[in-house]
Amino acid sequence: MNGSWLCCQLGAREHYAIPRALQRRGLLQELITDLWIRPGSVLRSVRGGLAGRFHPSLSSARVTAPNASALTFAVRSSLTGDTGWNLINKRNDWFQRLVVAQLRQRDNQLDSVFAYSYAAKDILEFARARGWRTVLGQIDPGPVEERIVAKLNNRNGWQPAPPEYWKRWRSECDLADQIVVNSDWSRDALLSEGVTPEKIRVVPLAFEPSPQSQSFTRHYPEKFTPERPMRVLFLGQINVRKGAMQLFDAIRMLRNEPIDFWFVGPLQVEIPAELKDRIKLFGVASRADVDRYYRDADVFILPTLSDGFGLTQLEAQSWKLPVIASRNCGDVVTHNFNGLLLQEVSAEAIAEVLQQLLRAPDHLQTLSENAGVDERFSLNSLAASLSTL
Repeated sequence: MNGSWLCCQLGAREHYAIPRALQRRGLLQELITDLWIRPGSVLRSVRGGLAGRFHPSLSSARVTAPNASALTFAVRSSLTGDTGWNLINKRNDWFQRLVVAQLRQRDNQLDSVFAYSYAAKDILEFARARGWRTVLGQIDPGPVEERIVAKLNNRNGWQPAPPEYWKRWRSECDLADQIVVNSDWSRDALLSEGVTPEKIRVVPLAFEPSPQSQSFTRHYPEKFTPERPMRVLFLGQINVRKGAMQLFDAIRMLRNEPIDFWFVGPLQVEIPAELKDRIKLFGVASRADVDRYYRDADVFILPTLSDGFGLTQLEAQSWKLPVIASRNCGDVVTHNFNGLLLQEVSAEAIAEVLQQLLRAPDHLQTLSENAGVDERFSLNSLAASLSTL
């Protein structure tokens, strides 16, 4: 596929990988997003991650972002107390109205319009009326994932998406000429929901390692001891979907082993009282701190029950950190080469794998030496996949 693309993106998902890839190929006509905070802006000093709403590789691209409107929406939502699904739906609707209003003012000749799921229906509808090709970026496995979580998450205040949310998603799938998913796991989930197979294309996420990580070399001790325990890192949302409960149960089983468990990210479940002395909670971390955790850990674990991909796998691999992952996410780990794959997401399976590595630091060293970010996860590979949909 050649020609020009319009990319519609609410938030800074995947560090703007899709528009960056399109820009690299000379295919990006415009990015429409909610916030774009250029260097030098006073907004970069505002707490809350606004400095991340920019990428230098898009500095010469045409970017439309109504910062004032986005900040007004955020303030108004805070004052009215909107939270949860109510806030999510209002934000998605607001963004779609914003994009469609922008497009009505233009006579752009476009070939393709890209928008991410759950904030795409009105955009794709308008694009089809103009005769433009429509591409939906599916961010997760959809209803299948919700059903998985619903079976386990009967506490912690979890609420399923309202029926209208999924009704609009099905309209997005119908309106899309092609649907980009990040993993075979997501593709199979969409197929089980009746999405047309010919529409679906698996395109892995892209990740660019930092120069610091590329020059890093990892070394392990000859033996793990109470003085030098094995450091296991869990980084991301600490919730049921990510396998936190199974990991907690595994920690109970490994109570007398020399293992430190590091949890980095927002805590969305309750830590069992008897495990509080075994778990180190670090909360939400800055980008610099995240890199430090990857650098200092011995192994990364992602026992997820369902993930569209799991970008943290690539982040960990960029730091030569072996990954223990489930099969319910993006295909990054090659078993016994750069990490280990869990046969199932259970406390027993997690504990067994961790005990194996605890007894074999030399195996961890080999896995580390094989770790890295493969070319299939490069920005060039993403650009090639998009240009040949």
